[in-house]
Amino acid sequence: MDKVLAVVQYILNMGATVILPITILFLGMVFKIKFTKALKSGLTIGIGFVGIGLVVNLLTSTLGPAAQGMVKRFGLSLTVIDVGWPTTASATWASPVAPIIIPVCLGVNLILIYFKLTKTLNIDLWNYWHFIVAGAFGYVVTGSYIWAIICAIIMELLVLFTADKTAKYVGDFYGLEGVCLPTGSTASFAPLGFLVGKIVEKIPVIGNIHTDPDTIQKKFGIFGEPMMMGIILGFVLGGLAGYDVSKVFNTGISMGAVMFLMPRMVKILMEGLIPISEAVRDYLQSKYGDRELYIGLDAALATGHPAVLSTALILVPITLFLAVILPGNRVLPFGDLATIPFYIAFIVCFRKGNIVQSVITGTIVIALSLYMATDLAPVHTELLSQANMLPKGTTMVSSIDAGGNLYKWGIYKLSEMVKAMGLF
Repeated sequence: MDKVLAVVQYILNMGATVILPITILFLGMVFKIKFTKALKSGLTIGIGFVGIGLVVNLLTSTLGPAAQGMVKRFGLSLTVIDVGWPTTASATWASPVAPIIIPVCLGVNLILIYFKLTKTLNIDLWNYWHFIVAGAFGYVVTGSYIWAIICAIIMELLVLFTADKTAKYVGDFYGLEGVCLPTGSTASFAPLGFLVGKIVEKIPVIGNIHTDPDTIQKKFGIFGEPMMMGIILGFVLGGLAGYDVSKVFNTGISMGAVMFLMPRMVKILMEGLIPISEAVRDYLQSKYGDRELYIGLDAALATGHPAVLSTALILVPITLFLAVILPGNRVLPFGDLATIPFYIAFIVCFRKGNIVQSVITGTIVIALSLYMATDLAPVHTELLSQANMLPKGTTMVSSIDAGGNLYKWGIYKLSEMVKAMGLF
């Protein structure tokens, strides 16, 4: 089992920039695409993900310290620390159920496609860790390998169902035709984001406010451009963090760079993906009529939209404020603040880029997420303890990504019910 896990980790450690070109090349061969065309598409997609990774690293390396500065400046003190998704993912790979879940989930995906029960071919192998962590939570609660595998499959089914249902939104709003986003953290925020957003839309006055990036740019000229919006929001975040003038300007320019560069990196990736997507679609139509197949990729593709980034930056201080004022919350948001763009991608999409409505919706959904993360903290802490990855000086941990995830929290509660009934 340890050898299998080592092989799996070795492959995944190569990252999306290596795995994706190989996967796309293989996919091209399966669907009878010319080798050189498939190779070029795969390499272009890999290069696009390198660019996206660089911009995401710039975002996290700038936003993380700013969030930490806000925590220190305002003296926030809560008993459960948000360790962030990287720590949770690392602990997940150390779980005893990890080696078996990836091949099982990949097999389930292919079976569902064969029987036309899903349109999503999820080639985002790295993000299979979301399925594994759901299984790991089930294992911590029940101690059963079988139930852990069932939990992982339940998580996968929920994510694939969400990816199928949201693919049209992804194509219409983000311009990613033939693509869906089966990233566990992003997908799990879709149901609440959709329902809450519909309610927010009905609120008098707010429902009539149109604040998408194009409208803002028309009203405010250069100051409404995505780059300038990033710079201004960066200045605000730097000021809230208590930075000096130099660091405030550095934060502003870095956020402006993220807003400016991310859409261009996504465009490069799409240059490689579109030929493959069109070829797959043509092949399926020639063989099976009007059957559709969506290529499932990392939700990082959606985070480059100006409305997503603007909404996310506004939500950072709001999330910290919520943590303090919400009665019963014990989670101190920290590690996952920089990945808020992933959580709200569908919220912004459903609100058609309306930043005001997206911020209000996101605020409500994140408030609920903090309560879920608080409730799941004991199991989250046990997961890290079993992997010997509990940060020094902490007694209780959770995360917005895993603990505050509707699907994973639901699977955790289901696991408690199963244990109480003595089924596993």
